[in-house]
Amino acid sequence: MAKAIHSMIRVRDENASVRFYDTAFGLKVADRLDFTNFTLLYLSNPETSFELELTVNKDRTQPYELGEGYGHLAVSVTDLDSEHARFEAAGLSPRKIVEFAPDGEVIARFFFVADPDGYEIEVLERGGRYL
Repeated sequence: MAKAIHSMIRVRDENASVRFYDTAFGLKVADRLDFTNFTLLYLSNPETSFELELTVNKDRTQPYELGEGYGHLAVSVTDLDSEHARFEAAGLSPRKIVEFAPDGEVIARFFFVADPDGYEIEVLERGGRYL
């Protein structure tokens, strides 16, 4: 059986990205592999063994084209309202909280936030299938 271990995104500004993911999600640099042309940073927190890999191409000056195929990363939190308020206080510009109820019954509460490179992250309240 396969085990998901990380997801990789390319970022332009290492410091801005590390600061964002630490402030937003408590992700800290667990490992940093520095090579001639690029650096790989593995971010994690005690909540899960899954990591976010940030790839920093050292010669990159232009923003990345995210394309139309990328969707989002998702994280879950126990108290969505307090996390939303914390994001606002930290200047992370979260979008409004949404109650997703396609058939009249709320199956998820969430908000989205974008990182410094424009990658979308969905912050879901824990419950149901979103633990």
